[in-house]
Amino acid sequence: MSETNSPYQNLTPDLILNSVEALGYVCDGHLHALNSYENRVYQIGIEGSVPLIAKFYRPGRWSQEAILEEHQFALELVEHEIPVVAPLLHDKAGSLHRTQEYQFALYPRCGGRWPDLDTKEDREQMGRFLGRMHAVGATQRFQHRQRVDIETLGRKPRDYILSHNLLPDYLVEAYETLTRDLLIQIEMRFESVDYLQGIRLHGDCHPGNILWTDGGAHFVDLDDSATGPPIQDIWMLLSGDDTESQLDDFLRGYETFYDFDRSSALLIEPLRTLRIIHYAAWLARRWQDPAFPLAFPWFGGPRYWEEHILSLREQFAAMS
Repeated sequence: MSETNSPYQNLTPDLILNSVEALGYVCDGHLHALNSYENRVYQIGIEGSVPLIAKFYRPGRWSQEAILEEHQFALELVEHEIPVVAPLLHDKAGSLHRTQEYQFALYPRCGGRWPDLDTKEDREQMGRFLGRMHAVGATQRFQHRQRVDIETLGRKPRDYILSHNLLPDYLVEAYETLTRDLLIQIEMRFESVDYLQGIRLHGDCHPGNILWTDGGAHFVDLDDSATGPPIQDIWMLLSGDDTESQLDDFLRGYETFYDFDRSSALLIEPLRTLRIIHYAAWLARRWQDPAFPLAFPWFGGPRYWEEHILSLREQFAAMS
């Protein structure tokens, strides 16, 4: 893992504030960095008004076309009164802006709390939101976004880890054979699903990307929106030992608006396994960004890789 300059080294406070003011706002000088690693996200104080959220995309990660597809999906969901935080439109400037090497967008500030989802009513309500989102997501197709599949989340991350010699020597063979067998098993699971539908998804629908208010939930951060099976937006909301009954609660609300292929529940553990493989490679790819060693100091050592392989072995048992 080589050390190079941060992709955000030129993103100074002055550049951030000047970029926002170039769109017609008057900043009051308040600039607060929010918790984000892949991109850089800031709350910007605005004179005489509520603050705005400015999201600066990681250079080189997404093409302009891919980001605009994300924005169009969010705006389309808002048009259908689905509670998603969408980018602000600025006359001829649209939703995506550029300053030096950075692409950025502005969003309204929306509060809320982490969703509990510990009651049947909450899960049914969340299921209705997801069903409405997927009903809209199925009406068109992404052309420039990534896919939720074995190649993207499994084979490519595995190859990256092996080709960059990230593992201690004594763990290389264990990782290589275990991940090989896992990917074979995952492929068999995917092939066993009756109809593997690919629609536009949120893509990273974990509780941290959902804000709950007294009026219900709203979704944030469509940065990982992708084409994939609907179960991808559901499985990360399941927790504990009674996931089967929780899934039933979600689907009771979900199927009010969109049909769900029950056989795709077979993909829950495979998708969890792919996420574990992908996450390790994501950390390795981003290690040259100084924010990552500070936020994830436990990554990369022998103990990390031992625990990573143990997690994958547990997943192999869960799928078996």
